[in-house]
Amino acid sequence: MKNDIQNREDVFLLVSTFYTKVRANKKIGHFFNDTINDWPAHLEKLTDFWETNLFMVSKFRGNPMRAHKEVDRDFDHSIEQAHFGEWLNMWYETLDELFEGDRANIAKNRARNMAHNLFMNMYLSRQQ
Repeated sequence: MKNDIQNREDVFLLVSTFYTKVRANKKIGHFFNDTINDWPAHLEKLTDFWETNLFMVSKFRGNPMRAHKEVDRDFDHSIEQAHFGEWLNMWYETLDELFEGDRANIAKNRARNMAHNLFMNMYLSRQQ
């Protein structure tokens, strides 16, 4: 039996394990590798994001919607729903490898909602 996500250290383990896989992924890795210059700082920011989402602490400062729209623009609006699906499947797999429990399930649900909302807003902004 695995433990549930219990603290920032668990969130960092999840985020760092996940993005190690993402960076190596042939379908989506290039979006991240060509965009992010300082991985240690970015992993801390992503840990802040997920810690805020899972534990309702107020650490995250950023605008994910704007950031994703800018990346989509930088890649000539080539990001597709399938890319978000790849990201989401990898997120679920990483969660299942490391954790189980209520908070792990919340992380899955929030990621699913976030992936949908980010893609739809990114897609709709292309029409403007």
